[in-house]
This record gives sequence, structure tokens and C-alpha cells, in this order.
Amino acid sequence: MRPAPLEGVKVLEAATLFAGPLAATFLGDFGADVTKIEHPSRPDAARTHGASKDGVGLWFKTLGRNKRLATLDLSRGRDVFLSLVRSHDVLVENFRPGTLERWGLGPDVLLEANPRLVIARVTAFGQVGPWSRRPGFGSLAEAMSGFAAVTGEPDGPPTLPPFGLADGITALATAYAVLVALRERDRSGAGQVIDMAIIEPILMMLGGGITAYQQTGYVQPRLGNRSSNNAPRNVYKTADGRWVAVSTSSQSIAERVVTLVGRPDLVAQPWFATGRERAEHADELDDAVGSWIAERPLELVMEEFEKAEAAVGPVHDIRGIVSDPQYAALGTIVSVDDDELGGPVAMQNVLFRLSESPGEIKWAGRPHGANTDEVLAEIGVTPDQLAALRAAGVV
Repeated sequence: MRPAPLEGVKVLEAATLFAGPLAATFLGDFGADVTKIEHPSRPDAARTHGASKDGVGLWFKTLGRNKRLATLDLSRGRDVFLSLVRSHDVLVENFRPGTLERWGLGPDVLLEANPRLVIARVTAFGQVGPWSRRPGFGSLAEAMSGFAAVTGEPDGPPTLPPFGLADGITALATAYAVLVALRERDRSGAGQVIDMAIIEPILMMLGGGITAYQQTGYVQPRLGNRSSNNAPRNVYKTADGRWVAVSTSSQSIAERVVTLVGRPDLVAQPWFATGRERAEHADELDDAVGSWIAERPLELVMEEFEKAEAAVGPVHDIRGIVSDPQYAALGTIVSVDDDELGGPVAMQNVLFRLSESPGEIKWAGRPHGANTDEVLAEIGVTPDQLAALRAAGVV
């Protein structure tokens, strides 16, 4: 096997919660040497989000995987931080704009210390503009991007997702931006600053709404589980109380679905010829598909759809995910040994499979400050200096 794709890339993460840290996780999964910096007395709040066991945050086991964890108060440990910056390729930070500058650690100072440094600045609203210095989180991006406005039932309120959707999309975008900047550095030899605003990547994922509004004035309404682009497209309840999702984004699949449920006559209707026209007849199509599914248990529904080569998927909760044979075949869920929890910890695997240089989860998220001594020793901090820094609360 070849070396890991990002082997030799050193990433310094000075970020909390989700978008910045998850971007660093994605880089670490494919071989980057990631060192996460946390405040000595205020650990990353992600450690307390979600479920816990024996006081150990379980979400952080995934978010902190493949990272060495060190503590440092950047506001008082400026010189130590600059020494770390000099030995790294990438810095991922998510302080509110102006914070690093106030500590004498703005991009100009960082790039003077290390001209090859790629600095990914991840904030809610970006580095410029009237909102740039406001506090913000992914939920605000989900609202401002238009996502919440189009999510939910037609007669219900705008709906936010129950997880960090905007943060996750931003993390992917940030990891991509870092790789682009590193590729450009290969040519120019110089680092640069990435300005990543959480309100932007999710907006891109919402499709052509801006263009449609500019060209036609169209404003997408809330449609529940339906789509304005195709039908039938919904979730339907089976005879045994389970739910399945059906999608007909292509014309051929739409034809197979209505034929399967005993309504081949619908294919001959003039309005059936395009997805948008089918969406205008969603009530009739939902009634045909929904009534057929309601008479059959989940297993039979899945079998019949497979025979018809029509698109269907079960609506899983976490129990369905961990027992699903397709996820098992892909190796989507893996177990990682963890000393802190005293046994294997299950989590999502790396995002994709490379045939010759696959990613790897070497360890789960570690305790706060687990690698401080090791990380600081690498930049020449002596045991006596470390003891002094620790006594002063800097690490």
C-alpha cells in the first residue's frame, strides 16, 4: 500500500465545536498529523455535547479521532503558539474575527512566522461585513441560508435540523479549501488565508434558488417530504408500521414505480412526461403509491421494488443503520479500541474508500491535554519550562 495521502502534512487545530474540528478530522483520517489545541481550563464544548458514558463525551470520540491533544492558553502563550505555527503546514481556527489579532496572532504575524502556512479561518459570518464580529453557530446558517424556510410541512413553521448540518457541510468545504490551498502552495511556495463563512457552503447545497429567483421571481415553498421537481417523492408507511422513502428523480424510475403499484395508466397522462408536471399531481401519485405500500410489510415492499428496479429505501433510526447489510458491506461503521472507555467504540468510518491509499482511524478522541508534554517537547519546550507554564495555567 502507498503512504497515506496526507502523510507529512501537519495540521494545527485551534477550534471548538464542530465545523473547524470536523474539517481537521477529515484531514487526519487520511494521514495528516493533527494537533488539537484546547484551553487548559475550558476544554472544547463538543466534549459535553450529546450522549456520555461515565462522564466521557461520546461524540468527541469521533470528532477527536486521529488527533494529538494539547492544551495552551493562546492569549498568554503567544510565543509557544508561534513556535507551533512554525512547524506546521495548516492552521484551522474559529475564533471570532479580531480575537487572534487582539492577542498579536493575526494572519500577518502568523505568515511572517511561517510564510508557507495555510490558515483556515472558520466563522459564522466571515471576516468582513456588518455581521462579521457577531457570535453565531450553524443553526443561524441553516436559518439564513434558506434551508429552514423550505424545510417542514406547508402549514408548519420553518424547521431546523436536529444536528449540525451547516457545520458538517462547512467542514467538508474547509477540508477541500485546505487541500486547494496546499496544492497552490506546491506551485508558489507561499501560504495564504482561507475565509470560510458557515452561512455560505450550505447555501450552495440548496441548488438553483438564487438563479430561479433572479430570472423568474420564484420562491420555493415548504413542501414537507415532497419535491417541486419530481413525484412521487415522499415517505410512506408500510403495513407493519415501518416507513420507506421513494424517489423518482428520473423519468424511467417514475414509470417503474407507478407500474409496480398497479397504475400503469398514469404513464400515459400528458402531465406524467416531466418531473415538475408530476409534482403538480403529487396528491394522486402519493395516493397510488401510499395505498399500495400500506397494504404490504416492509420486507415485501423492499423485495417488490428491487424486482421492479425502482428506487426505495427504509427510513432508519440508529438501530436500522447498525444492522443494515449495505452499510455492513461498505464497512461504514467500524470499532476502535479506546482505553478511556475500556473497550471498542463504534463510529462512522472515513468518508470514502481509496483503492491504494485508504484512510484509517488510528485512535478515538483522547482525554483533554493527553499529548501536551509530547507536543511541546517537539518544539523545544524543556521539562522545567513546561512545569512553569503549567504552574502559571498557560498549559
